[in-house]
Amino acid sequence: MTAIARVRVPATSANLGPAFDCAGLALACHDVLEFAVTTAGLSVEVSGVGAGQLPTGESHLVVRAFRAACAELGWTPSGLRVVAENGIPQGRGMGSSAAAVVAGVVGAWALCPDVAEIDRSAVLRLVTELEGHPDNVAPCLYGGATLSWTTDRGPVADRLPVDPSIAPIVLVPEATLSTHVARSLLPELVPHADAAFNAARAALLVHALTAEPALLLDATEDRLHQRQRAAAMPDTLALLDRLRAAGHAAVVSGAGPSVLVLARRTTGEELPALREVADLTPAGWKVRPLDVDAGGACVVNGAVQVSSR
Repeated sequence: MTAIARVRVPATSANLGPAFDCAGLALACHDVLEFAVTTAGLSVEVSGVGAGQLPTGESHLVVRAFRAACAELGWTPSGLRVVAENGIPQGRGMGSSAAAVVAGVVGAWALCPDVAEIDRSAVLRLVTELEGHPDNVAPCLYGGATLSWTTDRGPVADRLPVDPSIAPIVLVPEATLSTHVARSLLPELVPHADAAFNAARAALLVHALTAEPALLLDATEDRLHQRQRAAAMPDTLALLDRLRAAGHAAVVSGAGPSVLVLARRTTGEELPALREVADLTPAGWKVRPLDVDAGGACVVNGAVQVSSR
């Protein structure tokens, strides 16, 4: 009997304005990957986003993450088949690489015959090592909004209870932007006043996300990274300025070039900001209202349990 694990991972938006490299939000837009142990070799099939463009061998990011997890677990499958149904836009600041890394590692944990449950703390450590920082992998793994930080013992993350009235809207351009390029534009040193400003706004962001969404416009102000990347995505910054001037809590999604708007629902499921946000968005951009993904990465078949540790 062939061992199979089907893993679903959400898109994410990191930083959320002032909380650079330490906060993120999971979004209800998913990649779904099926992993199967075979008798020999490697097979990778990709449909949806990236089909015909992504590699289908050992260099595929999901496969690399899967292999890294196997090494961690001391397990070598005889062969592997990966079937990926991708829904997360790539190169647009929605955590596609973090989702790939989390999917590969969780898939290996789920298939390993010596594992009874998936320890998220152990997975977080490995995926952070592979991704480089935990701001995207943490919400992808845990769901909801997360804060993440690094200690002498390694990366740690915790979830925040997102106010149910908060309704993310993601504005996705046709253009892409490499995270490496975006990060290369950041200065090595920042003024003390800007650091203090962002520290205050990051603290306020936690309160706004969890208890007082009316404060989100002020809570999403940033001086450390968004404006500094304007040369690589001028259209994104122009849209950000228009949205914020109109009173919308808009931020660059991750490294960009997408924009995340933290809108608010009114009675029931009504989203009054959607029309105005769409009107302010340039032609060619996709306007995507998305729910917060509360569950994070999950194995959607099989008996393997996911530990909350």
